[in-house]
Amino acid sequence: MNDTRRSRVVLGVLLVAALAMITIDYRGGDSSPLRGLRGAGEAVFGPVERASAAVVRPVGNGLDAVFNAPGERRRADRLQRENQRLRDQLRTTRIDQGKAAQLDRLLGSAGLGGYKIVAANVISAGQGLEDTVTIDAGSGSGIHTDMTVMSADGLVGRVTRVGPATATVLLATDVNSSIGARLEDSKEIGIVQGRGRRGLGDGGRTPIRFQLLDANAPVKVGQRLVTLGSQGDRPYVPGVPIGTVERIDAPGGGLTRTAYVQPFVHFTSLDVVAVVVAPPKSDPRDAVLPPTPTPSTPPPAPSPSGSPGPGRKAGKSSSAAGPSPKPSPTP
Repeated sequence: MNDTRRSRVVLGVLLVAALAMITIDYRGGDSSPLRGLRGAGEAVFGPVERASAAVVRPVGNGLDAVFNAPGERRRADRLQRENQRLRDQLRTTRIDQGKAAQLDRLLGSAGLGGYKIVAANVISAGQGLEDTVTIDAGSGSGIHTDMTVMSADGLVGRVTRVGPATATVLLATDVNSSIGARLEDSKEIGIVQGRGRRGLGDGGRTPIRFQLLDANAPVKVGQRLVTLGSQGDRPYVPGVPIGTVERIDAPGGGLTRTAYVQPFVHFTSLDVVAVVVAPPKSDPRDAVLPPTPTPSTPPPAPSPSGSPGPGRKAGKSSSAAGPSPKPSPTP
């Protein structure tokens, strides 16, 4: 009992003394009379404090890491999901911009030809022997079989099968594809026939065969073709660009003449296409073809040595011997 009372008295005295010393030291500042005692205390207890901190800090950090790990993992996962969302959004924005540009060009071509169209996306390619693609528009969008399919570049093919929300398109490159075509300028007509999948590695534009009905008809490399149009405008409407003549077979004395045409369309990279659901009121002829590129003017050839160049007048040649002597009169 006495020990307890004495201990309390001693503890109270020590607390009062400590408070008094703290007050005196605080008010004294740098000139405190207890500055020496404070320095001695720092010298004695400072190393002990640093050693204990060196031991306790890693333990504390480890405990913090253990307790905070789930929260940090959730934060890292959230940041990763946010980054992926931003990457997907950026990729989608780029894709949308590309599709918008294609659709813009497609609407321009349709406007030039007077075609009423339904735009669609190519969603898959045929896996069988036929050259086909599937588009994401069908009978629900007013699409029927034997309708012309085009892209912003030119003729793609024709619709062969239709479902409620999808349709199958037979490409112009298929061996079973036969398309009435007409040469620009000369207006000579013939049949364009697909050659299958051979050569599709060359940018997806394998040359297709064009047989002129007149073996003596004039044709030259660089001429372009458009669709002639079918009876009743099914399956092909007139005026859709097909391609450019790449080479011509030598005449063989037959009834027809064969040329090979490089299509305007890249068939291995089809994306946005259009189905022509209503033909033009009149044949657009060559209106949908892009403008013919203007050939660059070659530079003038250098003038031969001694001859006057362009813009220069020929003058009298000078001679060191002076003017030529006049002929002597005949006696």
